[in-house]
Amino acid sequence: MIVVIGFLAFGVVVAIAAVLVIREAGRIAGTPPPAIFDPDDAEAWVIEQLPAIAAATLTPSDVRRILGFQLEFFAQFDASLSVEGLPLDTPAVVGGLDEIAYIEKRAADTGEAYIPEQIEAVIETQLSYLRAIGAVGPTATPDENLPPT
Repeated sequence: MIVVIGFLAFGVVVAIAAVLVIREAGRIAGTPPPAIFDPDDAEAWVIEQLPAIAAATLTPSDVRRILGFQLEFFAQFDASLSVEGLPLDTPAVVGGLDEIAYIEKRAADTGEAYIPEQIEAVIETQLSYLRAIGAVGPTATPDENLPPT
């Protein structure tokens, strides 16, 4: 009799655990995990995935420098990049002419000159990394209602 009660108690505990695990698995499956940006992973991705024409003219140090200037550019807009307080349908624009001009100027100021095509190749490859980790959506089209720059 005691063995039967023990098995019943064990069965109830296992059933409760199964219900909790299934419920949590369903909740987690409904929400994708947050995208985590790792600058080292991004740099490695960009260096590996950079188009051959740009890779032939840029060293890993050049790519690192361009990505660093890109992060500087983003840091200027820190408040506007925050999701809090912004409507979810507000698109963020990355890779515009202002960004390329900023990186080109900063690089020239530090003694390294890059042409816009090199910078654009690094930025586009960086965007492919951000898409791969789920941090950004598709490319914006000109007819979308974009916020003023």
